[in-house]
Amino acid sequence: MRQGLVILSIALLSACAGLLGLSQKPEVSVAGLKLVQVGVFEQRFALKLRVQNPNDVELRINGLSVEVELNGQPFITGLSDKGVAVPRFGEAVLEVMATSTLGSALKQLREFQKGGRERIDYRIVGRLNLSGIGTLPFERRGDLQMPAVVSPLRKPLPPGSQGT
Repeated sequence: MRQGLVILSIALLSACAGLLGLSQKPEVSVAGLKLVQVGVFEQRFALKLRVQNPNDVELRINGLSVEVELNGQPFITGLSDKGVAVPRFGEAVLEVMATSTLGSALKQLREFQKGGRERIDYRIVGRLNLSGIGTLPFERRGDLQMPAVVSPLRKPLPPGSQGT
């Protein structure tokens, strides 16, 4: 019994020491997004998240939840129970399977069809589950430049000719 209390005390002190070692929140950003499955009601994506640890202690992540919004509308959500150790003053990339529903895909498609947008606003929000510490929320906002789209029905003019 006494030995169990000593072990429990050491474990609690270790958890507190790890929590106190986090002088800054980790930065989470999107490192990649790949469509892996298309269905009638949902689409599946492989979402890669880069976690940067600006602290002098290793972060042991044993799960996370994430939501991505585009132009203020929900786009994809994902969960992962994969574990990764992010080294002190280092980074790691986690791959999360994320899902988009038919409704969210249609909303995004309608927005893109309206045209006139040169930038896409995005927001990433979620929680990292840290071993022995609990959960740590994260959020990142930004915008992306829209690529120029050329209509596949329009053929480019030959050099030296003028359009009429």
